[in-house]
Amino acid sequence: MLDTTAMKDGSIKLVAVASMIGTTIEWYDFFLYGTAAALIFNRLFFPTFDPLVGTLASFATYTVGFVARPIGGIVIGHYGDRIGRKSMLVLTLVIMGVATFGIGLLPTYAQVGPWAAVSLVVLRLAQGFAVGGEWGGAVLMAVEHAPAGRRGFYGSWPQLGVPAGLLLSTAVFAQFARLPEDQFLSWGWRVPFLLSLLLVGVGLIIRLQIQETPAFTRLKTAQTEARRPIIELLRSQRKEVLLAMGARLAENGAFYIYTVFVLVYGTQKVGLDRQTVLNAF
Repeated sequence: MLDTTAMKDGSIKLVAVASMIGTTIEWYDFFLYGTAAALIFNRLFFPTFDPLVGTLASFATYTVGFVARPIGGIVIGHYGDRIGRKSMLVLTLVIMGVATFGIGLLPTYAQVGPWAAVSLVVLRLAQGFAVGGEWGGAVLMAVEHAPAGRRGFYGSWPQLGVPAGLLLSTAVFAQFARLPEDQFLSWGWRVPFLLSLLLVGVGLIIRLQIQETPAFTRLKTAQTEARRPIIELLRSQRKEVLLAMGARLAENGAFYIYTVFVLVYGTQKVGLDRQTVLNAF
């Protein structure tokens, strides 16, 4: 007779690892953009501006990803509650991978003028939309697979992908930043973005092996899934949603400001070498 407890334990471990790897890939893409925006996008996409204004314009393109994140969370969350967690996690991974790969192929201002910046903003919006739907879905996947009393533990695994993605993106970018300046600005900066396609392929292989969550499967079988999940949530738990948003904003806002500001401050204000700042970061 099969040991069902062991099977369940193995299943949740696979889900936890898959969630962590998936979010690592997503955040690799998301943070990679921030590093490039702080160090080189002002020169590639806004070269006609004053250096300070060009840096601010580059940060503005970085910001649009945060505008798109709640939209992605609402849309992907809606269809995740209607169609399933797994399919939406696969979709967000593909959107993020295609957008990041596309950034690596973008022509610069010197080639197509202002359209380069427009294209950059569109792809950044896609990145923000994808990561907005990804994180919540990955946590739900882990929590809904977890046994009672262990949901907090397994729900923390997707969050490990945030620092892992930051470390991986900075490490990869730093390697190509060692190139001579002309080579780095012409093609070297593109390679970390293009490598995203390989990482997404690995993530898809892993994610396609996990099953839909038992909780959602029961709802689907009973045909009791919510018709308008976001409306029902705001009607019944509006206070909890606002509190959670405020808590995340207070903690996350400073983190994102720091992770890009320190790169600009170190290279432009203090005068440190780009490689030194990346290695320290």
